[in-house]
Amino acid sequence: MSGTLYVVATPIGNLEDISFRALRVLREVDLIAAEDTRRTAKLLQHYSILTPTTSFHAHNEKRKQALLLNKLNKNQSIALVSDAGTPTISDPGALIVAAATEAGIRVEAIPGPSAVITAISASGLLGGAFTFVGFPPSRLKDRIPWLSELENDDRAIVFFESPHRIRTTLEQMQHIMSDRNIVIAREMTKVHEELVKGPISEVLSSLRSKVKGEITVVIPPKIKSSKKTSPPTTGQIWKEFRHLTEELGLGKRASISRIAKSYDMKSRDIYSAIEKAKS
Repeated sequence: MSGTLYVVATPIGNLEDISFRALRVLREVDLIAAEDTRRTAKLLQHYSILTPTTSFHAHNEKRKQALLLNKLNKNQSIALVSDAGTPTISDPGALIVAAATEAGIRVEAIPGPSAVITAISASGLLGGAFTFVGFPPSRLKDRIPWLSELENDDRAIVFFESPHRIRTTLEQMQHIMSDRNIVIAREMTKVHEELVKGPISEVLSSLRSKVKGEITVVIPPKIKSSKKTSPPTTGQIWKEFRHLTEELGLGKRASISRIAKSYDMKSRDIYSAIEKAKS
């Protein structure tokens, strides 16, 4: 008989944001597999929980997986927790959850805090679909195409960003998305919680020289104008194509696709205009 792997959501800031059920599970399991044992220790100490912990993070996940599965197969129960929020959502844990499921081990989710839902609920967006896309690529050449793909999405977009990269990411967003309205949620549920809404330029101006804390970015759905616009001239297409490829580093195919989407045209017509401008 095997034990149970509990996927336990923990507070994203305020230690009071945890369910009675989560606390009971953390007390009753044989072991807590924590992304950061030091941060988890603060939570456990606050609630006088004495359950032993072991580190389980992105750098040791594959190595530790076999050990934890062995314990589960010996009828021991384990709680999986991340630094904050819900495990496996842009955090370690997905691999062991998949392996436990495949091995026939019971997996039970203990729902609770999520930075994604917290940011969406406070953003003021009207109900509707949204897409969570994790963290942007760390490399500049990968991040620009990534942001370009998001620009014309019909749904709201939510992603995480680190404090040391947020300014650069917003500057790149401004180049690609113009001065679109966005929402930045920083340090949610904590003492210095901050929610900034407005055009990207205003949000950039509001940033301190040194940004600290966890950041969630919300991009509302793109509002499509009902007005019929005149088709772009060959010169306009060529200028935009050069801006995307030479200044933003976007590939030729991705640039053509982006221009076609923005003007509701076919990619082959954009390609023809570019070739005409070259000649």
